[in-house]
Amino acid sequence: MNLDWQHFTPWTSLLGGVLIGLAAAAFLLLAGRVAGVSGILGGLLRPRRGDLAWRLAFLGGLAAAPLLYALAAPLPPATVEAGPALLVAAGLLVGLGTRYGAGCTSGHGICGIARRSPRSYVATAVFVGAGFLTVFLLRHLS
Repeated sequence: MNLDWQHFTPWTSLLGGVLIGLAAAAFLLLAGRVAGVSGILGGLLRPRRGDLAWRLAFLGGLAAAPLLYALAAPLPPATVEAGPALLVAAGLLVGLGTRYGAGCTSGHGICGIARRSPRSYVATAVFVGAGFLTVFLLRHLS
């Protein structure tokens, strides 16, 4: 994946971060739930009574957000330099990691740290460290 640094706009990134934080806070304050995407997605596998609609609405909102953004401004081009097999393997590893880590980057990194959860500090440090190590190894060993 390549970033277009020439057209990188820190203000839109900052706005995106603020919107994510506001959405997570609103979800916690209004619904009493943590906006951990892997937990919300995982809950669809064994939904409890009355759980299905809000989970589908949340995930539908995640899918619809880029489409709504595209109505206001063009989406930046994104290229992924990996084949389908590598993407599927990466997705499965992420799913396995979030299962063992009891959450994903949104659950631990955004909501958990905001709630000062010690395990979220550790999980986020592991996520970021593994990301740095993976990029380093891929750039210097391939």
